[in-house]
Amino acid sequence: MTTALMVIDVQEGMQPKKAHDGEGVVSRIAELLKRARAAGVPVVYVQHDGSKEPGHPLTKGKPGHAIYHEIAPKDGETVVVKQTCNSFQDTDLDARLRAAKIDGLIVCGMQTEFCVDTAVRAAAERGYKITLVSDAHSTGDTPALKAKDIVAHHNFTLQEFAKVKRADEITFQAR
Repeated sequence: MTTALMVIDVQEGMQPKKAHDGEGVVSRIAELLKRARAAGVPVVYVQHDGSKEPGHPLTKGKPGHAIYHEIAPKDGETVVVKQTCNSFQDTDLDARLRAAKIDGLIVCGMQTEFCVDTAVRAAAERGYKITLVSDAHSTGDTPALKAKDIVAHHNFTLQEFAKVKRADEITFQAR
């Protein structure tokens, strides 16, 4: 099995450090990236393009669209641009993963209840083996729930589709 680290929507316009435990989440993603790269594990970034909505902060070509500077992709790393919550919908993500013989994904990123949740479920539907990094995804408070409760809820409910592990429990096998 070949596994890739998938970083979802950690973009300048998401202001990741303002999310629940944002500084910790960014730090843990940076550490995961460092360890994955050292082991030669593929890294895949998913980047939201909000062009369908006027004034969206993640619109392609605007500063908010860029991958967050502290965890920016290195040359040669895959970046897939999407326009919906689903990383697989109307993108070539599945084809690129299959072409690289990747059948496992270690998932982290932003926004827990939207794009992270949807990516995990869509990947499971396509037969990928998924690990959700429980302390490396986040969101902000909503009128319905506090962000910490959203994260905890998704760590619990996504166990149906993924192994759920903390960042310090993730190991990368050298390729």
